[in-house]
Amino acid sequence: MGAADSDADADADTDDAGSANIDDGSAGDPLLAVDGVVKTFGGLVAVDGATFGVERESITGLIGPNGAGKSTLFDCITGVHAPDSGTIRLDGAEIQGRSPTAVARRGVGRTFQTPKTFRGMTVRQNLAFAARDQVGERAFNSMFRPNTVSAEEADIQERVDEILEFLELDHLAEEYGSALSGGQRKLLELGRVILMDPDIILLDEPIAGVNPSLTDDLLDRLEELNDRGRTILFIEHDIDVVMQHCDHVVVMHNGETLASGPPQIVQEDDRVVEAYLGGYDA
Repeated sequence: MGAADSDADADADTDDAGSANIDDGSAGDPLLAVDGVVKTFGGLVAVDGATFGVERESITGLIGPNGAGKSTLFDCITGVHAPDSGTIRLDGAEIQGRSPTAVARRGVGRTFQTPKTFRGMTVRQNLAFAARDQVGERAFNSMFRPNTVSAEEADIQERVDEILEFLELDHLAEEYGSALSGGQRKLLELGRVILMDPDIILLDEPIAGVNPSLTDDLLDRLEELNDRGRTILFIEHDIDVVMQHCDHVVVMHNGETLASGPPQIVQEDDRVVEAYLGGYDA
C-alpha cells in the first residue's frame, strides 16, 4: 500500500471517528428524538441546532458547562418554550410548540432544579395532587357518580402508598411538605412524576444540593425505575455520576451537541475534555 493510500485511509478513519461522536439516534428507534433544535432570546442563541436521540428504556445523561443550553433545551422539550426551528418527536409524533399540559399528557414528565412542593399540604396530599384526569374534579360526577369517584380515589391512594413506599417516604406521609429536607422534596417531586405514568422522565439536576446519604437513595430509585422499563433523561454536572449510571451521554456546549454516545467513548473525546476545561472554541 502506498503512502497516499495510507493517508487516505487515515483520513477516512478520522472522518468515521468524528461522525461517531454525534449520535442522533436514527440508527435505532429512539423514544425521544431532538433534531436541529434552535432557541434564541433576542441576540442570545441558547440552543443552536441540538440533535440527539434517547433510546427506549435507557438512562441518558445530558451534560455540559454552565450556560451550555441544557435547561433551555428541557424547556423546549416540555413546552415551556417553543423552539425557533427544529423538531422534537416523542414516539414518532412531533411535540414541539405544544403547551406544557399537552406535552405532559402526551407522556413527558419533568422535575426541576428547585422542587416545587405545596408546603401546607401533607406529603400524601402533595403526591395525590399529581393524579391526572380525576373524574371527581367534575361537579357532575361528584353529584351523580359518587361510587365511581370513590373507587377512583381509593385506586389513587393505593398508588400513592406504593410510590411512597418505593421512595422510602412512607414514614413521612402525614408530615407537611414544609418539614421535608431538600433531598426529600426532590424525591417527592419524582413521586409526583411517577404518578403521572409518563413515557419518559426528564430530571433537571436531580442530586444537586442533596445530602450525600440521600443521593445514593435517589440514584438507586432511578436505576430501579429504569429496570422497570422507564426511560430517563437527566441533566447532571457530576461526571462520575453520569459515567456510572448512564447508558448514553449527550454533551452540549454553546447550545450545540458536542458529542453523543456511550459513556466510555464520550469520556475519551478530546473536545469534551477541552470544553470542560474551558479551552474548547466552537
